[in-house]
Amino acid sequence: MGTSAKALDAIKKSLNIPSRYPDGSAVELRKNLANFNNLNMNNIICGNGSDEILSMFANCFAGQNDEIVYSEHGFLVYPIATKAAGAIPIIAKEKNYKANVEEIIKVCSNKTKVCFIANPNNPTGTYLTRDELITLRQKLPINCLLVIDSAYAEYVEKEDYTNGFDLVNKFENVACTRTFSKIYGLAALRIGWAYASLDVIDYLNRIRLPFNINTIAQNAAIAAIQDQAFIKKAIQHNNTWKHYIEKELINLGINIIPGVGNFVLAQYNNIEQANNCYIYLEENNIFVRKVSEYGLADCLRITVGLEEENIYLIKMIKNFIENN
Repeated sequence: MGTSAKALDAIKKSLNIPSRYPDGSAVELRKNLANFNNLNMNNIICGNGSDEILSMFANCFAGQNDEIVYSEHGFLVYPIATKAAGAIPIIAKEKNYKANVEEIIKVCSNKTKVCFIANPNNPTGTYLTRDELITLRQKLPINCLLVIDSAYAEYVEKEDYTNGFDLVNKFENVACTRTFSKIYGLAALRIGWAYASLDVIDYLNRIRLPFNINTIAQNAAIAAIQDQAFIKKAIQHNNTWKHYIEKELINLGINIIPGVGNFVLAQYNNIEQANNCYIYLEENNIFVRKVSEYGLADCLRITVGLEEENIYLIKMIKNFIENN
């Protein structure tokens, strides 16, 4: 769906003021986030994409010989942030491509300082329910911070799902991160944010670099929040075409990992078939994502595109299947 027209207009207007430093505390952006989500702005911190904030959590709460836990097919920034902080990455097995509470608890120790959970997860699209997250928080070591990465939250309409805000309010040692890179279509500007207790936010602000979000990004994000008509349209589009892609792939004999994001994880018969299909799609100007680095070498992650793109995608995969 691209980017909101209102956000694009805000970007153009911001180009006239590049000589001034940005607001280092992102006050207006935090005010808008707080008002829209019914939160306290003092419990919000903004970052250069949620990647920066995830790195801040690792650097702030873990160090040499500490451990950070994440699930088997979790977002690759987690081990990157963990190693950069000098901590030890610990991987918990998943069940049916979904994070598993008992497996996570099984690998925890008194050295476990952070637990990263992408909810829904990238690239599998699976998610933990609110009750599962509460159970996880209750069973984790008390000194371990649970960080819920809710980058795709806007797409999820399941009644048993939570974006994490209510759990931050319920527990002192829970934080959640969000991003403007997905449904808001502002990935190039790098804007993310986190909601956490005042104590956690205070610690993060001690290590946050000044002026970490530029003025253009802040103004675009504020405009994007206010254009909820665009967001509703994007959600409706995703609901329609994600279902279409899944149905057509299943009809072609390709397995689907059930997910709730804006992408489909397609599982092929074997690694060779997945790789050959990737090459064939690339040759036909269709760019999907290999996920072998996630331990999913027989899968391709396909982001929902525009109507004509989705139809062309299925046509090309059908051609591939019929000729191979």
